[in-house]
Order: sequence, then C-alpha cells, then structure tokens
Amino acid sequence: MMEWVSRLNEAVDYIEVNLDKEISYDKAAQIACSSTFHFIRMFSYIADVPLSQYIRRRRLTLAAFDLQTGSEKIIDIALKYGYESPTAFNRAFHNVHGISPTAARKKGVSLKAYPRISFKITIKGDAEMNYKIITKDAFKIVGVKEHFDMCIEECFEKVPLFWQKTIQSGAIPQILEQMSKEPYGLLGVSTCMNGQDMDYYIAVATDKETLEGMTEYTVPACTWAVFECVGAMPTAIQELQKRIVTEWLPTSGYEYANAPDIEVYFEGDQQSAEYKCEVWLPIAKKQ
Repeated sequence: MMEWVSRLNEAVDYIEVNLDKEISYDKAAQIACSSTFHFIRMFSYIADVPLSQYIRRRRLTLAAFDLQTGSEKIIDIALKYGYESPTAFNRAFHNVHGISPTAARKKGVSLKAYPRISFKITIKGDAEMNYKIITKDAFKIVGVKEHFDMCIEECFEKVPLFWQKTIQSGAIPQILEQMSKEPYGLLGVSTCMNGQDMDYYIAVATDKETLEGMTEYTVPACTWAVFECVGAMPTAIQELQKRIVTEWLPTSGYEYANAPDIEVYFEGDQQSAEYKCEVWLPIAKKQ
C-alpha cells in the first residue's frame, strides 16, 4: 500500500512544480503508474475533489499570493497560471476568493488558500465488501454509444444525461432483447483507457448479429474484480466505487488493468434500498 500512496504523492509533486506551466494529465498518470482515465477517477475518489478543480484551486491560491506580495501585472499573473484573458482569470478568481484580482491587491482583504494535498490512506474496513475475482475471455457487447470528446471529469457529468436520453428514446427494451451472454444485465461500459476522452456504451453482452442502428464493441479478455452493490441508485454505486478505490484496491495486490470499467444493472426498482447491481473493476497483479 505504501508504494501505491507514494506514487500518488509523486504525481501530486509533478502537478505542484508545474502549476505555473502546462500540466499533462497523461504525465501525472504515468508517474502514478496508471492510465489517465483511471488516475483522474482515482484522484477524485480519494481527494473528494475533481483533479481539474484541485489544480484550479491551487493555481488561484498561488495567484492570490502573487497579487498580495508582488508587483506583476494582473494580465501577466493570469497568463502565468494558464488564463488566456483577464476576463477568464477575473471570473475564476472571483469564484474562488469572492473578490476581484484588483481588490486582492489591497492589504487586509480576506482570501482563501487551498493547501497542497498529501495522500495518507487509512483503510477503515468498517463495512464488508462482497466481491469475486473472475477471468473472462473477450466478449461482444451491442447497444448505443456516445463519444465524449472532453476531459474525463466532464464525461462523467454527461453520462447520466446519456442514460436519460436513451431511456426516453425507448431503446432499452430493444437493447435488452439482444442479450444472450454473461454478464446478464444492462451494461454501462466506459471504454477510455488512454487519453482524456471516452466512449460510453449502454449495451448488453451478446453473440447475436448486430442490428442496424446499434453499435458493437469487443470487451478485451481481462481479469475482473466483481463487486456486489446493494442500495438505491445512484448513491449506492457511487459510494461503492469510492470504497473500492480507497479501501480495497490499495491492499489487494492488484492494480487497474488497461480495460473498461463496467457496471451491470439488473431488473428491479433502482430506488429501493434492496436493489442489487455489480461493479466490474479491470485488474492485473501488481508487478
């Protein structure tokens, strides 16, 4: 576990020394020995703040220090921390500090400071987690797909809207008719292993021929940690995913594999406290 935490802190070190330069999510993920996709999700689960928001807060904390202690022009400070226009910098600064950059130069004003984060994982283990490890050959899924050409964090904000749109379109029953293989259930599949955009599928596993109007994808052969989730959606699955990353993964002897994340939804009332679904985490033995 210490090695895992150490790698995360090294990634934060990289971010810290580059707050006044361009920060590559890919580089930070590489330092953490993770894919960009999984690093961004892992960071937000552990830190309780999205990576992009953490970086923004840290940059604007340093910008406030510069405004208070230096004589640089506001436009130069804005450019230093990645803002291409005074308007964008002014808006972001005001959102964090509640005042304008110009007002921040005055002595005695109240400003906010967000300190550098440091990971020290404490495994609570105060509630059981039911899981099993399975190895599965590649399998085909068919359904509908949406491509999200944006940062991962924004992708996951848009996914619920994609589900809503798909349900309202009446496509779910037609998708479910194609189901013929395990895992038996309606799947939410995130297929972004590299880069910062992703494809998200609402689909089923099948060996049937792909119908016109549907999209297919082959989930690669992989080992999966399959976790049982019990509770009302979406809160229960969000809490489970956070626990998997912060409690199970650090001590499991496994790390993220280069394969999609899968959620398996079964029939039933998703608002019930007894509703059951599954989270499939792609894993590989730590080297």
